[in-house]
Amino acid sequence: MDRKFLFVLPLLLLCLCDGYAQKYDRLIDKTVAIVGNSMITLSQVETEAQMMQFSGGYAPDRNLRCVVLENMMASKLFYTQAILDSLAVNTDMVEAMLDDRVNNIMGQLGGEAETEKYFGKPLYKLRQEWREMLTEQSLVQDMQRKVASSASEVTPREVESLYRKTPKDSLPIIPEQYQISQIALYPDRERANLEVRERLLEFRERILAGEKFSVLATIYSEDPGSAMRGGELGMMPRSSFWPAFSDAAMQLKDGQVSPVVETPDGFHLIQMIRRDRDMFNVRHILLKPRYTSDDRDSAFIRLDSIRNAVLADSISFYDAAIRYSQDVITRTNGGLVANPYTGASLFEKDQLKPVDYNVLKDMKVGEISRPFESTDNEGRNGNTLYKIIRLDKIIPSHTATFENDFNVLLDIAKNQKSFREIEEFIKEKQEATYIVIDPMFQKCDFQREGWIK
Repeated sequence: MDRKFLFVLPLLLLCLCDGYAQKYDRLIDKTVAIVGNSMITLSQVETEAQMMQFSGGYAPDRNLRCVVLENMMASKLFYTQAILDSLAVNTDMVEAMLDDRVNNIMGQLGGEAETEKYFGKPLYKLRQEWREMLTEQSLVQDMQRKVASSASEVTPREVESLYRKTPKDSLPIIPEQYQISQIALYPDRERANLEVRERLLEFRERILAGEKFSVLATIYSEDPGSAMRGGELGMMPRSSFWPAFSDAAMQLKDGQVSPVVETPDGFHLIQMIRRDRDMFNVRHILLKPRYTSDDRDSAFIRLDSIRNAVLADSISFYDAAIRYSQDVITRTNGGLVANPYTGASLFEKDQLKPVDYNVLKDMKVGEISRPFESTDNEGRNGNTLYKIIRLDKIIPSHTATFENDFNVLLDIAKNQKSFREIEEFIKEKQEATYIVIDPMFQKCDFQREGWIK
C-alpha cells in the first residue's frame, strides 16, 4: 500500500471525527440516559431536536434538548410496558407514516440531496432511524391509549361534577353558532368543461409547435402562486397532489407535455421538468370552468320560483330540498348543512364560507335568502353553485352550560382524565424503573419530578 495513503488516512479520519464532534459539543456520541433496558443517545436527542426545529420553528438552544430528552424518557416508560404487554406493531402503518415523513421533508427542503445536507446523514440512514423511531412511537401511542382507555368511560355524573367544580370564569366560551339549510343548483358544467378542454388543447398544440410552456402559464394559468414562476411548482412528492395529477405527471419524461388532466381544482396541462423517484418538479397551466350570466340567471329564476313556493306554503323547505337540490350531500337531509370540520349541524362564524356568512348575518331565524352564488366543498376553492339558504337557528355566544353544551364539557372531562391517567402511569413507572441521566442533562428544568435520582 502507498505510504502516502497510510499517512493521509489517519488525518482524514481525524478531520471527519473532529467535524462530527463539533456538531455534538465535541462528543462523537454517547449515552445520555438509561431508562430500564433502553438507552437514549446524544445523536438521537440531536436528531429529534432537528425535527422539532424543522416542523415547529423551535430555537436551537439547550432548553429544547431538555424537552426532547424528557419526552424521550417518558416514551421509553410506555415502550417498555408495551413490550411487556406484547403489543403488536402495525408495520404497514409505520411504513406509510415513514413515507409521508420522508416525502414531506424532501418536499419542503427541495429533494434528497438537500435533506441529507440538512440532517447530515444519507437518506437510507435517516429512513432507518425514522423507521425505528416511528415503530417505537406507534407502540408508545398504543400503550398510552391503553393506559388512558378508562377516560372513555366518563359518566354524566363526572361531567356534571367537573362543571360544578369549575369556576364560571374558567368555563369555555362558546362562540355564536348558526344552523342553516340550503337548496343548491349547479350551472351547466358539461358546456363549461368542454370549453376549458378545448382551450387547453389549443395551448398544447401551440407548445408542441414551439411556444414556451412557461410563457403561456404566466399569461393564462389561474394558479396565481405558480403562474408568476412560469407555472413551476417546485420539487414535491407525488402525494402532495391530486391522484389524477400525480398519475399523469409520473408518466411524463423530461420536457414532455401531458394531455388535459381533470382534478377537483380544475383542468391542467402538465410539463415535466425533473423527476426523482416519487418526487417531481413540473410546470402546469390551470384553467377553471367559467359560467355565463345566462347560467346564473337561469339558476336564479328557478331558485326564486322554489323560494316563492316555500313561502306560499305550497311545499316545505325540507321537501323542496329533497326534490330540487342538486347538492347530493345536503339534499338527503332536507337541505340541512353539516359542518365539515365537526360533523355537527352548527357553524361558528369562521367555519362558514365568507359569501354564505355575508348573506345570513343580516337574516332572522326562519328567513329564506334570495338566490346567490357560492361554492361547494370540492377541490381547494370549491365548484361554483347557486343557492338559497334558510337560517334555522342562532345560538348566541355564551359560557358553556351543562344543559346545552354537554358534549363540549364531556370532551374536556375526557381529556383531563386521560392526562391524569398518563401522568400517574409515568410517576408510578419512574419510581419502579432504573433511570440514569448523564451529568450534562442533570441541570435541566424537567416538567416532571422523579427523573433525577
